[in-house]
Amino acid sequence: MAVVVIRIGLTGGIAAGKSTVSARLRELGAVLVDYDLLARRVVEPGSVGLQRIAKCFGSDALTDRGELNRAWMSEHVFSGSDAERKRKMLDGIEHPLIYELAVQLEHEAVEADCQAVVVHDIPLLAEVIDSIPFEFDHIVTVEAPEQVRVSRMMATRGMSESQAWNRVNHQSSAEQRLAIADEIIDSTQPLEQMFDHIDMLMKQWRTEAR
Repeated sequence: MAVVVIRIGLTGGIAAGKSTVSARLRELGAVLVDYDLLARRVVEPGSVGLQRIAKCFGSDALTDRGELNRAWMSEHVFSGSDAERKRKMLDGIEHPLIYELAVQLEHEAVEADCQAVVVHDIPLLAEVIDSIPFEFDHIVTVEAPEQVRVSRMMATRGMSESQAWNRVNHQSSAEQRLAIADEIIDSTQPLEQMFDHIDMLMKQWRTEAR
């Protein structure tokens, strides 16, 4: 049987409900490639990624236990006048390793099911769309108004309003995500309706894979 992979890019603003959508797609049989999980894997203790970070940013980037010192990275890499330059340096280390793992996971999925629907769950897809080594059959963005997302973060993540707005403002805008997407899921609609939309999309993608 010929290999026909339907590759989906899934993105959305922080606290927009993307995790709910990805979980539903997985329930329906999609293979999920979770880039947040891959980002953690490439900086595990002893990993090539962590070694390169320590070489680039110094030993303070690691804790005494040899783990990534996220507090130090937040203070010294993600803030300050040259934060953008340092962030690009970090992305240059992490992104190729993340993509390498994503390719491996997709290959394994195809070996198990030659008509797989593979969903790449990428929060920052709009930012990396020009450099990511994949072409997507469809791109889905999960959206909710910014104030709704801020309220969700305050209620479920213990953030202050200013912290929540800071997270929103440091991600791609809804306009940027909508510009690359051909499907939009409104997470403010009732859950049953949202699931109906997801189920319809999955059925469509399965048809395309035949």
